[in-house]
Amino acid sequence: MDARAFIRVKRDQGRHRPDEIRDFVAGCLGREIADYQLSAWLMAAFLNGLDRDETRALTDALTSSGRRFDWSDLGRPAADKHSTGGVGDKVSLVLAPLAACCGVLVPMVAGRGLGHTGGTIDKLEAIPGFRTELSAEAMRRQLDHLGVVFVGQGPDLAPADGMMYAMRDVTSTVEFEPFIVSSIVSKKVAEGARSLVYDVKCGNGAFMRTREAARSLALRLVETTRAMGCESSALITDMNQPLGATIGNALEVGEAAELLRGGGPADVRAMTLELGASMLRHAGVEREAGSARARLTQALDSGAAWEKFIGVVEAQGGDPRSVERFGALGAAPRIRSAAAKQGGHVVRIDTYRLGEIAVSVGAGRRTKEQPIDPRVGLVIRVRIGDLVEAGSTLAELHLGEERPDVVAALEACFEIGPGPVEPPELVLERID
Repeated sequence: MDARAFIRVKRDQGRHRPDEIRDFVAGCLGREIADYQLSAWLMAAFLNGLDRDETRALTDALTSSGRRFDWSDLGRPAADKHSTGGVGDKVSLVLAPLAACCGVLVPMVAGRGLGHTGGTIDKLEAIPGFRTELSAEAMRRQLDHLGVVFVGQGPDLAPADGMMYAMRDVTSTVEFEPFIVSSIVSKKVAEGARSLVYDVKCGNGAFMRTREAARSLALRLVETTRAMGCESSALITDMNQPLGATIGNALEVGEAAELLRGGGPADVRAMTLELGASMLRHAGVEREAGSARARLTQALDSGAAWEKFIGVVEAQGGDPRSVERFGALGAAPRIRSAAAKQGGHVVRIDTYRLGEIAVSVGAGRRTKEQPIDPRVGLVIRVRIGDLVEAGSTLAELHLGEERPDVVAALEACFEIGPGPVEPPELVLERID
């Protein structure tokens, strides 16, 4: 195709036909179209927009650029969930084995940490020996046997998305809703999920800071997923405070293990059940949210989900003994506390800054080559609305080395005020 003519259409605020988008993506992937031409189109689209049909066409082109998995011969419906990124969000570790206990196949292709937010793959790799790179045949065997598998994105899954994301990153076009939607949906559809539930977070710890921005993204995610032939819904959820108490890879795996055994923080449990109920309904396993929630609760409280998780750890080469008790994954050598300077109510938590602090002590990456220390992170001891006394512990730092500067920065993340404050609602809106 003539890449110049294609770029000119969007430069002049025109619309692309689906076949033009497909040919352009194929040309970029095959290196018949130069990177500088892709860059020019990315910026033209960023400035002049992509409508619903163009977004769907781009999603379809990215999906079709690699292998598209089909698990229908395994005789169970395949479903998955995706979070737009949160601080302390370990729901996938609990939800995937839990949904599998209820008759849903969960072929979860997960990612690593992005910016101040954690990644499911990094958390799982805190388990000694856990493998997140599996062949298609190994994935199929495990799905057939256990109903759930966790893997990272391989080179044959929507490869055009990986190519395009790298260019978006260096051309300042990452934060464009149609690009975000096509990237997320293409990978999830290619993995073989036939129903998808989205957790779109908003607040000071989320990429979408406002509820309006989160709603817009959620609507387009659901709309595009349905246009690709899959069932879908979304929850808009609060990220003005961390989800659960722990931030950091081994710490979050330990907290997930507590939840899988029927304990753990109430907010993570509630989020898991909300998302799980939508997964079961869309997959056709349950018709009503109430019966879906009851089925999930029984699987969680009976220990069935915990046994499923242990089975996944063993199947993917991990050491199950490392997750059988809290702290067995290896404790950080130093623990330091951040204390309240005054008494009062917790009126605000700078969740974005908490995520940045976790990255700064080694729980995340600033570059993709940077190693992670799975032991380090934060444990948050208070929630918005809590009444605290002067000198009481707000949070703990789990450190690999002394960082006195970070303790002061951590204390500054908590705003203490005189009056009572209503805790934020966890689920703000449902898009269904």
